[in-house]
Amino acid sequence: MCGITGWVAFERDPRTQRSAVEAMTETMACRGPDAAGTWYGRHVALGHRRLAVIDPAGGAQPMVADEDGHVAAAVSYSGEVYDFDRLRRELHSAGHRFRTRSDTEVVLRAYLEWGAGFARRLSGMFAFALWDARREELLLVRDRLGIKPLYYYPTADGVLFGSEPKAILAHPEARARLDASGLRELMTWAGTPGHAIFKGMFQVRPGHIVRVSRERTGETAYWELEARPHTEDLHTTIDRVRGLLRTAVASQTVADVPLCSLLSGGLDSSSVAVFAADAMRARGEPALNCFSVGFTGPAPAAGPGPIDDADYATKLASQIGAAHETITLDARLLSDPATRAAVLRARDLPQGLADMDTSLYLLFKAVRQRSTVALSGEGADELFGGYPWFHDEATTRAQTFPWMYTGDVSVPQGPSFLDPSLPERLALDEYRAACYAEAVAAVPSLPGEPEPERRMRRVGHLFLTRFLPMLLERKDRMSMAVGLEVRVPFCDHSLVEYLFNVPWPMKAFDGREKSLLRAAMASDLPEFILARRKAPYPMITDPDYDQMLKGRLSEIMEDRGAPVRALMDTKSAQQAFAAVRQASPEGLRFLRVGFESLIRINDWMRDYRVELGE
Repeated sequence: MCGITGWVAFERDPRTQRSAVEAMTETMACRGPDAAGTWYGRHVALGHRRLAVIDPAGGAQPMVADEDGHVAAAVSYSGEVYDFDRLRRELHSAGHRFRTRSDTEVVLRAYLEWGAGFARRLSGMFAFALWDARREELLLVRDRLGIKPLYYYPTADGVLFGSEPKAILAHPEARARLDASGLRELMTWAGTPGHAIFKGMFQVRPGHIVRVSRERTGETAYWELEARPHTEDLHTTIDRVRGLLRTAVASQTVADVPLCSLLSGGLDSSSVAVFAADAMRARGEPALNCFSVGFTGPAPAAGPGPIDDADYATKLASQIGAAHETITLDARLLSDPATRAAVLRARDLPQGLADMDTSLYLLFKAVRQRSTVALSGEGADELFGGYPWFHDEATTRAQTFPWMYTGDVSVPQGPSFLDPSLPERLALDEYRAACYAEAVAAVPSLPGEPEPERRMRRVGHLFLTRFLPMLLERKDRMSMAVGLEVRVPFCDHSLVEYLFNVPWPMKAFDGREKSLLRAAMASDLPEFILARRKAPYPMITDPDYDQMLKGRLSEIMEDRGAPVRALMDTKSAQQAFAAVRQASPEGLRFLRVGFESLIRINDWMRDYRVELGE
């Protein structure tokens, strides 16, 4: 896994501004601590920071391919193509010769052989920039599910791009501007594909290619979910799911560096761990290392807690012949200013759950001291219906995103520090409705499909295309901030394509959440794992953390130059702050979401020098 960046300028020569490209590349150092490189052409500059996972000695980047003594193409690549050995053999038969053992060179040669259609042949998680020197055209390519990020920023004569916004913002022509559109996206959690918060900046959408030439910049899809009839019975479906998952996990255990599995002892992570242990054992490799998380200090606010996780994980690891370690985090580090600053810098945005993001960052930082690659269970809930939203009919019928639906219940939000007129001025309700309508319009369906099945297909599509990418981005940012590559076997596109078309009655055939996955793993996992109910990631109740938040809030209220004041209503903020000062510890946890958000937005606007306005 790596960090990529670059600049295309059709009317200029980036070689005359190498310092700008070097600065952009340096922002990606956390994503690639092992090596750095840049490559320049007449109108292009590619930057790369490398985390060496496959062929550490030979996979240096950016990588160039020659034809007849001239540069044909160059690539700056992040990710892993898991079937690169198969593609390499196919390309070798077609006459291509390789200088390295890396998947990067396979990607480069695949483009030269098959053109832009090559992306459909790649299986893995990836984001890369490929410069075709023959056509003077840039291709920005992102994997099907959006596991790896890729942003771009069109300029007057080309484009800036990078794995993260900070790489683009390091260029003098890019500005951190926040307009009404960015505020809407920031405040609604709509997860609109292609949108970035900063004005003028975009994301390459999952499964898409952005092509940049002198004449135009355009985006095309090379992959989308399709509705297909499911003709297999339940028994065959269970077997097929098991086979697809087993194959996906096995393919993702290939690495030339230490690999581990994140194990909570829940169904998802246990399924990944058991198949990973089997694959490594079959290749004669050392036992799989598994890690779970625990906390010192106060107990979690939501259970079951980390002690329960550690107990389940330890028992499961013993049964599958894996090594297990519980990484114990000090809950007091959630309040550490340096850690909080590192998390904000990793995120580039003030979104997210502050204590959860920070604890993930700390966990990944500890895992990185023991391993370079980790397997994780993201995607299972979206594929198999693991969230309560899937099982509540009113939620599935609601004309909004399921994770935003509150029904007839008035959900208390606590006092607001932001200007109460903002939602109306930004037309947030209308924006949410428009985002939802756009998302629903993209859902494929079968002719004559019954309403209940069409409804559940819609819910599944919303989770896969709008909700899951937000979780994957958090996982990528928190892990790559410490140079840890996290792979997600449940996001294997063959498994996703198959499960998208499995009817909901099969996915929930026995009434339990994730019935189909439990059945698929029945012969591989012990009953104490199969019978365990889904447990949330623990939220920590540390009095020091709450006091730190109170202190930071007080600083903002007293600082007339605090950038977030541009979004605040003074009277409302004073009333909210009074409520916080008088709140009990239990009441403070209720109020926490609102003032955590205010603090994050303020710190983000200050650190990134965010400009408000059109």
